[in-house]
Amino acid sequence: MDAGCAVVPLVTGFFLPQIRRILKGMAYEVTATRRRPKIFDELAGQDFVVATLKNSLEQGHIAHAYLFSGPRGCGKTSAARILARSLNCEQGPTVRPCGVCPACMEISRGASLDIIEIDGASNTGVNDVRQIKDEVLFPPNAGRYKVYIIDEVHMLSNSAFNALLKTIEEPPPYIVFIFATTELHKVPATIKSRCQQFAFRLIPIDRIASILKDTCQEMSLEAEDEALFWIAKESTGSLRDAYTLFDQVAAFSDGHIRSAVIREKLGLLGLDNLNALAETCVDQDTQRALLLIDDMLHAGVSLEQLIIDLAGYYHSLLFIKAGITRDSLLDYSPDRFSPRVLAGLDTMRLEHALELLLTLYRDIRYSIAPRFELDTVVSKLCWLGQWVSPLELRSAVTEAQAALGGPAGLPRLETAAPSKSGASPEGLAPPVRSFTSGGGGSLTENFDRLLAAKASSPPLQGEATSRKETASQVETAPPTPPEAGRQGPARADSISENPLSPAPAPPESPPVPPVAPQVERVLQVFRGTVVKEP
Repeated sequence: MDAGCAVVPLVTGFFLPQIRRILKGMAYEVTATRRRPKIFDELAGQDFVVATLKNSLEQGHIAHAYLFSGPRGCGKTSAARILARSLNCEQGPTVRPCGVCPACMEISRGASLDIIEIDGASNTGVNDVRQIKDEVLFPPNAGRYKVYIIDEVHMLSNSAFNALLKTIEEPPPYIVFIFATTELHKVPATIKSRCQQFAFRLIPIDRIASILKDTCQEMSLEAEDEALFWIAKESTGSLRDAYTLFDQVAAFSDGHIRSAVIREKLGLLGLDNLNALAETCVDQDTQRALLLIDDMLHAGVSLEQLIIDLAGYYHSLLFIKAGITRDSLLDYSPDRFSPRVLAGLDTMRLEHALELLLTLYRDIRYSIAPRFELDTVVSKLCWLGQWVSPLELRSAVTEAQAALGGPAGLPRLETAAPSKSGASPEGLAPPVRSFTSGGGGSLTENFDRLLAAKASSPPLQGEATSRKETASQVETAPPTPPEAGRQGPARADSISENPLSPAPAPPESPPVPPVAPQVERVLQVFRGTVVKEP
């Protein structure tokens, strides 16, 4: 007996620490489950749904079928459970269930026989629906209503939906169906017409950040507002996703959630790094920009995340240029963005930078060298200040034509008919294409004169004289006989016999007025990239 009494403390001392560890692990509950709403007033971001359901309960207008639709993690299942508690509470039907009566406590634990939760993805067949049809014939066990909550109802097959039609349309008075789905378009119209539909919305980022701040106070955690705002932004309007990310961040933050620790652990870029890279690109320092990209990738930032953060940065700059200063759209306070970048890039260049990055993100999925693609786009961002938009090119050409005395508008492309220099097909010369401004001389010649202009006297008189002399030369030239094409190639020094020969140079005319530096730069670009000599 004494030996047995001595063994008991020994066994207890051996197993007690393990039992405590097991109980401690079992006692932990994730934040999303622990902070699940218990009443309608705790349902965040769904004011219309809450107001409608509360008014229906107060007036006693209880429908036999509800259809909750909306994005993930916005409160559809929680609203269904709150509605079930409100219907079966001992003080109900009420808009505020007590939470302490046996019915409320059983529903909270998921042990109520009158509340049946069904996963639509696991019960998709007709046989599952037949079981429901048989069960609805029996009244509730202890409560007023027997409530069927079918989550992801769009996963049911067409046969299962058809089998539910009659039951949903005319159920017993104690039966309430609550359907929840994230893909409303997959629910047949025959089901929708038999249900009251409620559209749940994404929760605003500011509201999620405020809820996370209250959660930190409840858990005695310190957190920076910027870190909580980043968690709320990454959740994209889903409170459950925000709670899940919050638990992950709190696990490695050691009681103090900081944005610097989040960037270090999760491999993210901060606004300071983005400002430094954008300033380097504005300064056209390609070497330093490429080295910064290499440092960021070696620090653990993934290539895809770098592109996403950089695109979001230029997107925020575009919003600031448009006068938008809301933190939820900019991700940061407007005064934290680099003034040098804002002053160095206008709206068109920010749009072009964003287009380059979005195209890059699509292309790297099929690229054999994604890093090369990224380096190329960063190099393009470095000369973004010299990029000429089509709108600027059009404006510059119009201004140049106005300065030359020609009609306003864009140049037109004229194609000369090919001449036959021999009887064989090889003798056909290719067509000659040249840009003309609509006035005298080609647009190429006018651009050359405009770029070489130094004085301020108008060129209209000299240009008119040049046009008259050129026209008189064409009129006095002898006509080419029809059989000239059969007598061999024309002489190179005969302008009238060879239509492919360049036109005679017009007499020297007075220079044209000077133009703005930006127009001159655009004309140089246009001269070097668009206009081609025949």
